[in-house]
This record gives sequence, structure tokens and C-alpha cells, in this order.
Amino acid sequence: MTKRIFLSILLSVICLGLTFAQADRIAGEYQCVHDGVDSRIRIFRYEDGYRAQCTWVSNLRKEDGSLRRDVKNPDPAKRNVTNDKVVIIDKVKYDGKGTWKDGKIYDPTRGRYFTVALSFKDENTLAVRGSVAFIGKTVYWKKLK
Repeated sequence: MTKRIFLSILLSVICLGLTFAQADRIAGEYQCVHDGVDSRIRIFRYEDGYRAQCTWVSNLRKEDGSLRRDVKNPDPAKRNVTNDKVVIIDKVKYDGKGTWKDGKIYDPTRGRYFTVALSFKDENTLAVRGSVAFIGKTVYWKKLK
């Protein structure tokens, strides 16, 4: 009887560990080319989910040399953030079935938030789908590391 309880607990711990390992698969550095702008995005654990933050953009500087900022952000406190530091995705959680969802994606070119779902198309390609109701768009991010 004691062996059976021990084995049940051990199996539960192993399954939980595998779920966490699968959830952390999303963490890393990605390349995204969207609307002609090349960017690098880092996905990492944040609070009880995952967050994606821009770390580099190809068009960080305007023609006059000044830095581009998140001027369309609906939160006035974030409008001075440079484009290479903008949080793109927040609060996504792994569903245990290969998808990270229940968070929001931010489009800094329009200053709008959308529902987001992320899943791997293949080992190194992350499908990022932003949507409103049933209308959406999928872009693909290449995992760098």
C-alpha cells in the first residue's frame, strides 16, 4: 500500500515537471519581420505566465536621429518607452495542449491590444495569432535561441 501511494506521488511529480518543461519551451529569443520592420523579441516567465518584450528594432531611430517611442500607447505613462523596450505580449499561460493563450498582444503601430494565442508550427517557428472576435492575423516568429 505504501509503495502504491509513493508511486502515485512520484508519477504526479514527474507529470507536473513535464508540463512545466513543455510550458517553458516558449521562452527564448525570436526574430520577427512585420510590416517591413525587423525586430528581436524575448519571451520569458513573468508572474504566473509569460511575457514578450522587444529587445531590438531595425528602425529605432527616425530620420532626424531621435529615438522612436511608443507614442500611440493608450496608457500615457508608457508613451515615452523606446520601441526597443515595448512589451508586446503579456499574461499568456500554457494550456497543457501546445498553446499559450489567455493574454493580450499589443500592436505599437496602431496602439491597440488584441487577444493572442501562440503555438509552435515546427521546432523553431512560433505562430502568433492576434484576433478580435473571430477576425485575426497570424505572424510567424523564428526562434533564435
